[in-house]
Amino acid sequence: MRSLRSLGSDLRLAWLLTRGSDRREWWRVGLTAFGAALATGIGLAVVALLSLEGFYAVSFGSGLFDSPGDRQNVSLAVGLLLIPVLGFLGQCARIGAVHRDRRLAALRLAGAGPWQVRRIAALESGLACLAGAVVATAVVVPLLPYAVAWAGVVLVAAAVPVLGAGVSAVALRRVVADPLGRVRRTRPVRGPGRLFGTATRLLAVTAAAIALTPVFGSPVSFGLGPVTVLVLAVLISLIAIWLSGASSRQLGEGFAAGTSRPALLIAAERMREDPWSTARTHAALLLVTVVGSGFAGVRQILLAGLEDMRRRGHLGTRMSYYTTGIDLTAAAILVAFALVLTALAVGTAESLATRRRGLAAQVAAGVPHAVLARALLLETALPLLPAIAVAGLGGTAISFWYGAAVSRHTDVPVPYGALLVPVGVYAACVLAAATSLPLLRRSVRPGELRYA
Repeated sequence: MRSLRSLGSDLRLAWLLTRGSDRREWWRVGLTAFGAALATGIGLAVVALLSLEGFYAVSFGSGLFDSPGDRQNVSLAVGLLLIPVLGFLGQCARIGAVHRDRRLAALRLAGAGPWQVRRIAALESGLACLAGAVVATAVVVPLLPYAVAWAGVVLVAAAVPVLGAGVSAVALRRVVADPLGRVRRTRPVRGPGRLFGTATRLLAVTAAAIALTPVFGSPVSFGLGPVTVLVLAVLISLIAIWLSGASSRQLGEGFAAGTSRPALLIAAERMREDPWSTARTHAALLLVTVVGSGFAGVRQILLAGLEDMRRRGHLGTRMSYYTTGIDLTAAAILVAFALVLTALAVGTAESLATRRRGLAAQVAAGVPHAVLARALLLETALPLLPAIAVAGLGGTAISFWYGAAVSRHTDVPVPYGALLVPVGVYAACVLAAATSLPLLRRSVRPGELRYA
């Protein structure tokens, strides 16, 4: 009972703090609500697809949504979009906590503990998620078919704010508000935690079992199916995430010891100080890169195979049935890519907000604004280059493996187009990081030194 009263008081404080947000903070509230609206829309779409029973004629989709099996596959693909959406909400929670550091410090001076402050900040994100969920539900519900399970609609609308607050609490677990107005992060001295290492080892063992099945046999059949591709994609992503953090430290130490360029020196010292911050920010991005590279090659092979089957008259149904499914998958990957790019831009802005006093001190000491801008871009570009290269090559290898398996039955093109995906992803990431440059000019104002 006491815990419920404490939660109620924290919720009232979160509501008062949200109402008292100034104009500069409302963009953070809007981004959080936007992410929650996306999560609600995705959840309602999954509920609508799964609630249809038996054969149900859908007026769009070229028959892709008519049978129960196809609807389950589509709902699984749509549900996977929740991964980048939750990552985006986590980034919004972190930048929100830093922008509210002085109010968090006031709570600490009033006697609130560190965990209570983090909980209040998470509840603020939960309230923004509630607003986004209500708006999305009001817009989407009139478009749903009458056969939809309304209990599922209510469950999704109620679960998104709770899930958003939970993600925010996890994202803020290393944020500590000092009573004198500093917000800092407690960073692990070592690399990723035990959960990361355990997941990597389990996926590596699973991938080895899949690779050795044709040689030694196995009671479990590992075919070239979605489970196998998902295991390989996640494993390659974890390797790329580890490489992002490890290369950040190595590059930072190397450039810091040997460069004489001011921008590169500042970026190197930042990378050496916290090498794993980039890995945390780029986690979902690297997964989308693996999936996008693999899909680009697989799509090229599938379209060539379908065209060959159409010429020979071996297609079981209309060509549009297959192309609609391929196009829907491509659209889902593009949506996920747009989300992770937005999360990258938000993460870069959050990094600037966290270090704004140090940046203001550097400008006051005579460092030109252009040098800090180049350092900001180098912090993103340097550690991201090897990680995206590995993620792109891994996705390309998956598409080549698929092409080798399909070539036993028909002639397929070599999926060299998959190699272009990591190049485009890298360029887009640098451009996304550059969107935070206007914030840099506001972050280095001399007034920030008064709070140092």
